[in-house]
Amino acid sequence: MEQVLLDRLIDTDYGQFDLLWGEDYGFDGDWDRFFAGQSNGLVGAASGQGLYLNLARRSGGSRVRIVLLDEAPDPAGGEWEDVVEVSITVPVAASLRWSTWAGEESGALGLGSGTYRVRTSARGRDAGRDGEFADEAVDLYLLEIWPAPAQPDSIVRSISADADYWHREVGGRR
Repeated sequence: MEQVLLDRLIDTDYGQFDLLWGEDYGFDGDWDRFFAGQSNGLVGAASGQGLYLNLARRSGGSRVRIVLLDEAPDPAGGEWEDVVEVSITVPVAASLRWSTWAGEESGALGLGSGTYRVRTSARGRDAGRDGEFADEAVDLYLLEIWPAPAQPDSIVRSISADADYWHREVGGRR
């Protein structure tokens, strides 16, 4: 079964999109805190206080869809250029929320406590990076979340030049 937790155009600055459950207010520029021990440079889950998703488009709107699944999804389809997976643990009694840069936009996200795997699939990262002033969204993200034991992050697929850049610059902190 699939439960849609969020499906909307996210307007942000600096490409920042966070899922938060701690007292933290999201990504603060400390790459090491969010990406320590990880190989990927797109989704930082190392802080223990939330998950940071580095959107390709610096500002403007990007389409983000988040779904909760009962079990691991089928392998990511070929329509997705960039795919990474991370694990998160949402503590008991935590209130999960999503937020953009500096909390400009935010909202509740109906996900209970537990340990989850999060697959983030992206399409259009290069267009997002280059289309800063495009009138419409040019990059699209799908976050699939399902209960699973914690395991190291992984880069499932990396096709865009933008993802390759971030994997080199921010990833590889193992």
